[in-house]
Amino acid sequence: MMEGSPFVRIIQFFILLQFLDSCLSLPLCTDLRAPFSPNSTLQFCPYNGTVCCNANDDLLLKNQFASMNISDPACASLVKSILCSRCDQFSAELFRIDSAPRQVPVLCNSTVSPNSTQSNQASLNFCSKAWNTCQNVSILHSPFAASLQGRAGAPTASNSSKLADLWQSQADFCSALGGASDDGLPCFDGTPVALNDTVAAPAPPTGLCLEKIGNGTYLNMVPHPDGSNRAFFSNQQGKIWLATIPRQGSGGVLELDEAAPFLDITDEVHFDTEFGLMGIAFHPKFTENGRFFASFNCDRAKWPECAGRCACNSDVKCDPSKLTPDNGANPCQFQSVIAEFSANGTASQPSLAKNANPSEVRRIFTMGLPFTSHHAGQILFGPEDGYLYFMMGDGGGAGGDPFNFAQNKKSLLGKIMRLDVDTITSAKEASQLGLWGNYSIPKDNPYTLDQELQKEIWALGLRNPWRCSFDSARPSYFACADVGQDHFEEVDLITKGGNYGWSVYEGPNKFKSSAANTSQILPVMGYNHSDVNTNEGSASITGGYFYRATTDPCMQGRYLFADLYAGAIWAGTESPTNSGKFTSSKIPFSCARDSPLSCTATPGSSFPALSYIFSFGEDNDKDVYLLTQSGVYRVVRPSRCNYTCTNEGASNAASPSPASPRPSGAGLLRAPLGVLGVIISFLCMALVNFV
Repeated sequence: MMEGSPFVRIIQFFILLQFLDSCLSLPLCTDLRAPFSPNSTLQFCPYNGTVCCNANDDLLLKNQFASMNISDPACASLVKSILCSRCDQFSAELFRIDSAPRQVPVLCNSTVSPNSTQSNQASLNFCSKAWNTCQNVSILHSPFAASLQGRAGAPTASNSSKLADLWQSQADFCSALGGASDDGLPCFDGTPVALNDTVAAPAPPTGLCLEKIGNGTYLNMVPHPDGSNRAFFSNQQGKIWLATIPRQGSGGVLELDEAAPFLDITDEVHFDTEFGLMGIAFHPKFTENGRFFASFNCDRAKWPECAGRCACNSDVKCDPSKLTPDNGANPCQFQSVIAEFSANGTASQPSLAKNANPSEVRRIFTMGLPFTSHHAGQILFGPEDGYLYFMMGDGGGAGGDPFNFAQNKKSLLGKIMRLDVDTITSAKEASQLGLWGNYSIPKDNPYTLDQELQKEIWALGLRNPWRCSFDSARPSYFACADVGQDHFEEVDLITKGGNYGWSVYEGPNKFKSSAANTSQILPVMGYNHSDVNTNEGSASITGGYFYRATTDPCMQGRYLFADLYAGAIWAGTESPTNSGKFTSSKIPFSCARDSPLSCTATPGSSFPALSYIFSFGEDNDKDVYLLTQSGVYRVVRPSRCNYTCTNEGASNAASPSPASPRPSGAGLLRAPLGVLGVIISFLCMALVNFV
């Protein structure tokens, strides 16, 4: 079907709406950026703490208000509050950015739903109050005059300045501009949105039950894009395997042939403590195009093709000739690489491939590393936008980010990047644009809002993001664990253009006392080093997943993360739902007594001896795995470890039976689309009948 056909355009439109709807699941500004703490107090709008306005935005709103020349004090105060609602941390929801453009937020005009997360203050009929207060007051350049594209109550006299002249009645006014606070979206009641904090947070789970299904040590796990019970595992040395995962409760083990890797690039990969094959990602259309990507480190001294620009350069006010060798390595001797590979030609179709072509299809990205630590390296495809996200640390060095790379908007160190790997630029174009390889820049990257930002950057202010994931139920929740320096390990919710503070801050605390304050998005979860081991402290945080499987219903919706030492696992709970506010609890964990592979106990403890927890994984059933030095562990039913979960029986009864067939890769949608699927089906029938 032609790419520009009406059908495709309609499908793209509804997918866009679904994406925008998913974006409205946490505090968000109207430009889709995360709220922030401004460097100075707003002078005009009465918003404090986390907001969506800086000093310049505040001044523009003040000038807009002054131009209205409102003589009535009561009306003036009310209109000011409406204008300033753009500074609310929930302004994206107040202005319903997934629908027709609005000049004013949705004004509360009915009671709050019993299940709403918004405070009962919103039950006030603010829309009626606005009408009664301002209906006969002249308002120049009135924001209430904007038509809502055919909705009831379109303005009747666009050149007038009074509500009573602009709108036929209060009913029409509130039909067009008013609305209720429902279960997902708030309305504006004249004050900053306040969430209903009286809702009790669910009790922490009693424990996490694990079974051991493999003895191998892996750094990455990616479910097969065909939706089957297979997954790709990779180790740090440079090999990727295709494995079959046993069904829950089957007593089976991971089927993986160590002698037959899917891909072996150990000759290209430089392997050391913080170097190796750091990430793998399979194209969203892998079952059609066979494309997949590997993020790894190489040694320029040993491999001629390991050659990229140094991240320490004049653009970021860094001179590599003045850097001293780090752990015996010259500056930028080691490089961070993203390379594209293909499974095409090794089987009749990519989903059947058991091995890939070992030769690179193209080099996507190459960058020299000034030091030998803090370069992260994970890669992920965004589930909604299809772009490649690349996690990069601050480069290390003597500690404390001595060159301030993480806050430098021209440096790619200490950042999360977002790349378009479907639109490939030529070598000449890449050179002219100053790119680091064969990719292009998504047109909605944050540089469009902040011209100082390097175009690849999606978020900044990170020290060493170690394991990130998108919530499969709410893709706008993009969680990254960021390794701390001296005291604090953190989990951040990553949003467009967000600044997470390092190295001005370490977690919520000031790190560099002499540094000027910056607009920092605070971590949503974390722990102090002393919480793990009072003698040694923590090695580093390992990020995990929002648990979305049905196996352990008491973990549903919680974010699992761990410490590298494997002495502790946490479950983060959001309350109220969709608020972005989390509490985390350290939870006990143990190995099921009927684990397919026996677990070794930690001496002097009831915990299994996991050794280091390198990473987490997730399969196509959304079951969660721990990738550790001692093997592969899977989260299983709580009762197998004698943990209590009152919902376990009901959840398992509603779950598909183990014998349920799995879909093949052919024609498989990447995720259930719910109502969107119904809409698309309807459109298909309509278009067929039309044609």
